[in-house]
Amino acid sequence: MSANLASTRSTSAAPHPGERATALRPHAEDAFADELAALAAQDDRPRPARWKLSPWAVATYLLGGTLPDGTVISPKYVGPRRIVEVAVTTLATDRALLLLGVPGTAKTWVSEHLAAAVSGDSTLLVQGTAGTPEEAIRYGWNYARLLAHGPSRDALVPSPVMRAMAEGMTTRVEELTRIPADVQDTLITILSEKTLPVPELGEEVQAVRGFNLIATANDRDRGVNELSSALRRRFNTVVLPLPESAEAEVDIVSRRVAQLGRSLDLPAVPDGMAEIRRVVTVFRELRDGLTDDGRTKVKSPSGTLSTAEAISVVTGGLALAAHFGDGVLRPADVAAGILGAVVRDPAADRVVWQEYLETVVRERAGWTDFYRACREVSA
Repeated sequence: MSANLASTRSTSAAPHPGERATALRPHAEDAFADELAALAAQDDRPRPARWKLSPWAVATYLLGGTLPDGTVISPKYVGPRRIVEVAVTTLATDRALLLLGVPGTAKTWVSEHLAAAVSGDSTLLVQGTAGTPEEAIRYGWNYARLLAHGPSRDALVPSPVMRAMAEGMTTRVEELTRIPADVQDTLITILSEKTLPVPELGEEVQAVRGFNLIATANDRDRGVNELSSALRRRFNTVVLPLPESAEAEVDIVSRRVAQLGRSLDLPAVPDGMAEIRRVVTVFRELRDGLTDDGRTKVKSPSGTLSTAEAISVVTGGLALAAHFGDGVLRPADVAAGILGAVVRDPAADRVVWQEYLETVVRERAGWTDFYRACREVSA
């Protein structure tokens, strides 16, 4: 349905003759349809009920690899293999999965690709906010039909969770700890009994084989709406860490920037790795409170300085270089983005940033142009 809506909206915007409307951000199952099809064609391992791929193939889809026929599967997640294997195995045992980590550790990205590989549909999504109502997890009503004919199946509006239960699919709940505690707890019966009562109709929806749920939550949201012990027991928690090394983080950033650049039709920028490494180095040092060589302690700002933010900074710099520069990614293209990511608290973070510039960046060999660009935007 979302694709049809996108097509309708694009048509109303009157594209040029012969131009085909495309989604700004295709769902995982659409963006990587060829890879999923190649895996399915060569996947001869046992598959759990209603799974599109075997657990081995799902892990290969996320981690990347080369199939026997030479098809290259691009990595969607760069990190410890065991983390992905545990996550996939959890879903195969019908236990709900909670992906936990600091902001920017690819929790949403991983949950989307898991759902796409397991069920072929990542769109059964509940976005958690402070205002998420119980109906978003259970069901709602078409009030015109409810008033005209009373409670009935036709008047009931199923939630993504209810649909997943009935169809044996994987559903996703994003930012679980941002949902009010009483709404969170509507999941307890669903996850423990695999049943969703509908008392207004005197019925219940029983989950069929293949149903499961993936939730995400941020470490920094602990205490916002802490999960009850009863609900937490229904999940197997997998913690997604920040990249272990600078090289791993550079690899993640460069891959995602390349993907985003292609989707936004940005020209390829040559020799951009130097600036990507600088952005990653700055983020890691400020995040860890220690320079890369371990010799100098630095203060950390209030923001998370996640890998996702580094990707955003470099993508913004790529656009500047392509549209307003000479096509080469330079320090001036990323300096403003770094400043915006670091200085979230204008008072405290600006002091941290200025001190880092003067004590670390200024003294670093080969970083003079970067120092000048950052000083210029920070003035």
